[in-house]
Amino acid sequence: MRRLGVDIGGVIIEPADDDADTSFFGRNYLRTPSVAGVFDALAALAGAFDEVHLVSKCGEATEQRTREWLSHHDFHRLTGIPTSRLHFCRTRPAKAPIARRLGLTHFVDDKLEVLSYLDSVPHRYLFRPRPAEVAAHAAHLPVVHRVESWPELVTALRGN
Repeated sequence: MRRLGVDIGGVIIEPADDDADTSFFGRNYLRTPSVAGVFDALAALAGAFDEVHLVSKCGEATEQRTREWLSHHDFHRLTGIPTSRLHFCRTRPAKAPIARRLGLTHFVDDKLEVLSYLDSVPHRYLFRPRPAEVAAHAAHLPVVHRVESWPELVTALRGN
């Protein structure tokens, strides 16, 4: 079984820009853009994997905003990923037991720190990471495959 886990913030929803009118943490959060190509890529990957799950670390208020954003953008219908495969946790290390319980074989996150906790996931993909975050957790780079876009990620995932 091939099971994919995907982070949301920074991977599906563009990272927050606190100065922008469309910041995910501002009044117009429903207008925060998606990462380029994500809807088509996840729709294609939903057919290539046995299961695709979304796994996000956030607080309760951000969880509610995320659910509203996904609904507003018709995410579940457009990608074929059902709402039952949406999982939230409150700390970064808490993604590891979720990944283990779901039997995830592949995981995509923009945080190298998170990927370092996912020792049960054989295929880990670091998506468009911030340089400072990579520098802080560089010791974990050998266990991840770094990608900079959804088309690049789709190609990498189809190869593993």
